[in-house]
Amino acid sequence: MKFLTEYLWFNTSKKREYINITGEVEKILAKSGIREGMILVSAMHITAGVYVNDAESGLIQDIDKWLEGLAPFGPDYQHHRTGEDNGDSHLKSILVHHQVVIPVTSGKLDFGPWQQVYYAEFDGRRKKRVIVKVMGE
Repeated sequence: MKFLTEYLWFNTSKKREYINITGEVEKILAKSGIREGMILVSAMHITAGVYVNDAESGLIQDIDKWLEGLAPFGPDYQHHRTGEDNGDSHLKSILVHHQVVIPVTSGKLDFGPWQQVYYAEFDGRRKKRVIVKVMGE
């Protein structure tokens, strides 16, 4: 079994952003030479997430609205008693989850027809990273 580990770095200009990282993940997969296996894509920060969904118009805005409705930005979080102001970001990360595992078949991400992988930032404007670990033969 072979492994390759790479990191993607982000420093978003907004507090909340959703970035399609499919192309970067595909480049890392190609670099690995792995034809059959799995690829783990995981946010290494507790106020960010990684998810798989369609790259369709309006969907990111719908996801953002849904997350904001469930965990709205505001002062009413116990976590803010520590001096932080990002309690909502932690909850949004739990809802989206912090990682995905994608099957690799014949050297390609084995997605459905419209699936893409996204990095979701909920407490941005600072440097953060994602680990991409390719495993297989």
